[in-house]
Amino acid sequence: METLLLILVGVVVVIAVFVWTLYNGLITARNRVKESWSGIDVQLKRRSDLIPNLIETVKGYAKHEKSVFENVTKARSALLGANTAKAAADADNMLTGALKSLFAVAENYPDLKASDNFKELQQELSDTETKIAASRQFYNSNVLDYNTKIQVFPNVIIANSFGFREEEFFEAEEPDKAPVQVKF
Repeated sequence: METLLLILVGVVVVIAVFVWTLYNGLITARNRVKESWSGIDVQLKRRSDLIPNLIETVKGYAKHEKSVFENVTKARSALLGANTAKAAADADNMLTGALKSLFAVAENYPDLKASDNFKELQQELSDTETKIAASRQFYNSNVLDYNTKIQVFPNVIIANSFGFREEEFFEAEEPDKAPVQVKF
């Protein structure tokens, strides 16, 4: 009888340790997703902080391009107000399109393109875009790992029991996936 009781206690302890280990693994994966989202958020904030300087630099040369500046400002505000991965991705795509328009306007002003201020801001934005892309990849890798962990057996049982839910990937919109055409 004592042996049976010891075996039963041993089995309960093994199951408890197994559940505990799975739960902690899921928490770790979820926290990695949150941390990687924070990395995207930091880079998007950095870009949105650079934009007012860029706009002011370009405004002096292109006073009649009011709608371009308004679109960039609206997109920046949407990005700063985004509170989910989907909202941030949508706002980021809108901002990317607005920045393309802004740089197209800048192409029409040779003095602006030669300005050291403008060149420096362009370089900062380019650097930030590279960091945003790297942050997106890191985030999406962590989301993939996390989503996989909560979907595989036996983790799915623990994940459902404790309310773990899938995270959204940070995705580009269809126009941003189109090949870039370079024309001279």
